Amino acid sequence: MGDLDPANETTRVRAVYAARAERLAEGGVYSPVNEAYLFAIQGRQRAVLRALRREGLWPLGDKDILEVGCGNGGVLLEWLGYGADPQHLHGTDLLAERAGAAHARLPHLPITAASGTALPYPDHSFDLVLQFTVFSSILDRAICYTVANEIIRVLRPGGVILWYDFWINPLNKQTRGIRPREVRDYFPGCTITFDRITLAPPLARKLVPFSWAGALVLERLRFLNTHYLATVRIPE
Repeated sequence: MGDLDPANETTRVRAVYAARAERLAEGGVYSPVNEAYLFAIQGRQRAVLRALRREGLWPLGDKDILEVGCGNGGVLLEWLGYGADPQHLHGTDLLAERAGAAHARLPHLPITAASGTALPYPDHSFDLVLQFTVFSSILDRAICYTVANEIIRVLRPGGVILWYDFWINPLNKQTRGIRPREVRDYFPGCTITFDRITLAPPLARKLVPFSWAGALVLERLRFLNTHYLATVRIPE
């Protein structure tokens, strides 16, 4: 399925994220004062909350939750706002410096630095696992299968994976789009619901500053959306 190994993949991801951090620090692409980014975040948040209610996962106070690939803790911070219990909200990231940044930002949360191929948690530890744009950053599908198996291992029977990732990204050769068929391959025997969300970022950056309402209309039509929010429920 691929000729990469986890060590080489870690080195590649480290270099990609270092270059990305430098680029974004200059451009402010992922700043909340960037209207297009705020538009995308709010759309994702609405879709996440709909999915949680639909799957019977709301409220979150008694749920054990893990984010795989937590980065600097931005999504974890959102989930605290949703009502997740800080003692039950965990994060892990492949890169120690990113996990360290998340811990500095959220010192009251249990955060680890570890590969998704060997998650440092016992079997059946979590009710809910989040993966937001992790799989699209892994170029070797063999590693993706290993990460998927690890996520299933740490979930309790009947637990849910909340998957947010893009299905198309023609501009960035360090990532790859993942379509529903591939998601189903990683999680066979699971019940999966897909919701196509997030207006294509290049279009959103042009349209949102001029017409937030127009961007909302296009996003609701879905055909120009670049990401899937999927709920993956493993068997009881």
